[in-house]
Amino acid sequence: MCALPNHASVVVIGGGIMGCSTLYHLAKMGVADAILLEHNRLTSGTTWHSAAQVRALRHSRNLTRMIQYSVDLYSQLEKETGQSVGWIQKGSLSIATTPDRLTHIKRQEALAHAYGIDARSISAGEAQERWPLMNAADVLGAVWSPDDGRVSPSDVCAALVKSARGLGARIFEHTGVTGILTKNGRVTGVETNQGTVMCDAIALCAGLWSRALGAMAGARVPALACEHFYLLTKPIDGISGNMPTLSDHDSHLYIRDDSGGLLVGCFEPMGKPIAPEVLGENFEFGLLPEDWDHFEPMMRLALHRLPALETAEVKMLLNGPESFTPDGSFMLGETAETRGLFLGCGMNSVGMASGGGAGMNLAHCIVHGHTAYDLTEADAKRFAPIYNSLEHLMARAPEILGTHYDIAYPGKQLRTARHLRQLPLHAEHENAGAHFGPTYGWERPLYFGKAAEPKLRFDRPDWFENVASEVRAAHERAAIFDASSFGKIEVSGPDAEAFLLQSCAGHMGRKPGSVIYSAVLNDRGTYESDITAQRIAQDHYRLFVGTNAIARDLAWFARASEGFDVALEDSTEKYAVLALMGPHAAHIVAECGAPELSELRYFEVGPAHIAGKHVRAARMSYVGEAGWEITCLSENAPAIYAALSTAGAQPAGLFAQTSMRIEKGFCAMGHELDGDVSPIEAGLDFATRKTGAFTGYEALKERYAAGARCQVLSLILDDESANPLGHEPIYQGSHLIGQTSSCAFGHRIGKPIALGHCTVPLETGARVQIDIARQLHEATVTRGPVFDPAGLRMRER
Repeated sequence: MCALPNHASVVVIGGGIMGCSTLYHLAKMGVADAILLEHNRLTSGTTWHSAAQVRALRHSRNLTRMIQYSVDLYSQLEKETGQSVGWIQKGSLSIATTPDRLTHIKRQEALAHAYGIDARSISAGEAQERWPLMNAADVLGAVWSPDDGRVSPSDVCAALVKSARGLGARIFEHTGVTGILTKNGRVTGVETNQGTVMCDAIALCAGLWSRALGAMAGARVPALACEHFYLLTKPIDGISGNMPTLSDHDSHLYIRDDSGGLLVGCFEPMGKPIAPEVLGENFEFGLLPEDWDHFEPMMRLALHRLPALETAEVKMLLNGPESFTPDGSFMLGETAETRGLFLGCGMNSVGMASGGGAGMNLAHCIVHGHTAYDLTEADAKRFAPIYNSLEHLMARAPEILGTHYDIAYPGKQLRTARHLRQLPLHAEHENAGAHFGPTYGWERPLYFGKAAEPKLRFDRPDWFENVASEVRAAHERAAIFDASSFGKIEVSGPDAEAFLLQSCAGHMGRKPGSVIYSAVLNDRGTYESDITAQRIAQDHYRLFVGTNAIARDLAWFARASEGFDVALEDSTEKYAVLALMGPHAAHIVAECGAPELSELRYFEVGPAHIAGKHVRAARMSYVGEAGWEITCLSENAPAIYAALSTAGAQPAGLFAQTSMRIEKGFCAMGHELDGDVSPIEAGLDFATRKTGAFTGYEALKERYAAGARCQVLSLILDDESANPLGHEPIYQGSHLIGQTSSCAFGHRIGKPIALGHCTVPLETGARVQIDIARQLHEATVTRGPVFDPAGLRMRER
């Protein structure tokens, strides 16, 4: 074995598909001294037993784009290296045996068209022609995707490694990591059983072992292994050559040919977690014991779908571990806790499909400081610390495995590992009949007054009237929205203003008592975050960020604060925030002892006392009704809430807030705003400074010069029964011109509504069509809000 180098620019830990792909792309990007460390042998963890399906379509454009990159990479690797990768492109067939599944796959078909993927609906008869062994008696329809395929996992990794070696990268097998060296919160090296390597960055792609290795560097990596099963049979009659992958997701099954026999895999409704100590460091090309009792319900479903299985001779029931995260998306990018430690793990059983594109994006992140395009849903910083507890992971990971083939119903909530964090008003919300949903560990009220668990559906939801009542309360009287889960960051010190003028694009120099909305941009001029800041004193600001963005944003600001005399503090749990909104809000605060709040102008903040408790109230609105966002100490929230409720305010949940936000045309991170969008395209450049140095300023000037314009528009659908959910394609005639980003029913206007991005200029009154499950629904374009209470801005001034 060759000796380890004393130093490498990047050390990749893990020799599965993610590690091999990342090393390959690092070498392609010029990091010729990158090395890969594998404790055992390449692919010996989970990659080797992957079923290796490569299906391009995912729920977002960029995840789909990432897998399309994988497809292109795998198809050209053989030409590049001379190494076969076993690419078989026979397509995939998704069948539906229930009306809701049919709606689901037709929504996927619509997405495929928006993303440039060939997919089309076919009849049950045509589906059976493509899969003659299938029992199609209960099949209602199907979607055929001819460009999907599969690969040989070990051969793909061999090709990637061959090319990377040719560019100077080196691989060290049988080299186990025993420690990760850090200094001042940054990685400096890797200790192994073969010696120590100093480095500038680490790509942690260790699959099942990533959580333990991350802990060596002080970083949280919430991923846990579950058992994953597939059945292999000996050759059977009726299979000749390769066939499409058959997806029977109503039965939790995927099926394909394998060496003349069948491979029948499953993602059962509740998986089996694996405690970390079960998989030792020498688990090499290992499998777990067969568990026919656990697999039996899936086997019965498989026998129904494939009658030929009754007489087939079983080769084996393969049980191999796969790692899962708390939300079902992988982790990619630099950790919040440790600089220079980059994650590429927690692949949720889609490692082969994702690996090519994910490895490219991870290498891009290491070399250039950001992914090649926005991948916020996979950001390594997105999880609350509590998600990394073993108790939580043992409960949640099995459910995540079971959601792999879920129908994407609106409003669906995870059931396990709940009540990890409770808002200061949790008891009050329970007493008001709240239906909760988890965000960043918090239990947030979605709506109130539930009588029973809702039946999930694609048409008008069970909570429709509940939300309508809450919107009416906010519009006609007053409602309280609990915003306590929003992240809060205290910025204080002599350089507070200078620091925020540099790191934020908004007018951060406004006087104390001001509220400032601001974009937080990167060097490319696109969004890292959007915030509301309250300037409390000359040297003190309080920043309000998204609920699930606190770790990400705090890390961003901490890294941007180098060289400034400022202190940053996460005060999220210290303060509660109650948004009191509606025409009776002024009367209510006066009755509760704070009449002076009515003297605040729009985007001003001031102190007061409600129910004898100190508050700081900001005159602003996220729902298009006059009111205040009231900040108080968390322990005082119950008393303040009781006073406001007694004076006539009604509780309202997140669903009502979202509906009203969309009516008002307000953009939100993760919907209209992300790392591919600048304030210009979002129509929010009015809130950015036109002069002065701030991060992203030069990039914005370049976008202006290139003719960038606002692409966000509002839509009102004609059909009151239509139920857009988001990501629907927008057409004008036969031309695809955009995609919806936020959708709801607009209770103040009595129609379904949406925000969306459009690639062509459209004015108010233009007519477009929205593709909902392959049915086109007519809609009217509005530039700006579809509902804007007359005189609201004048009243608030």
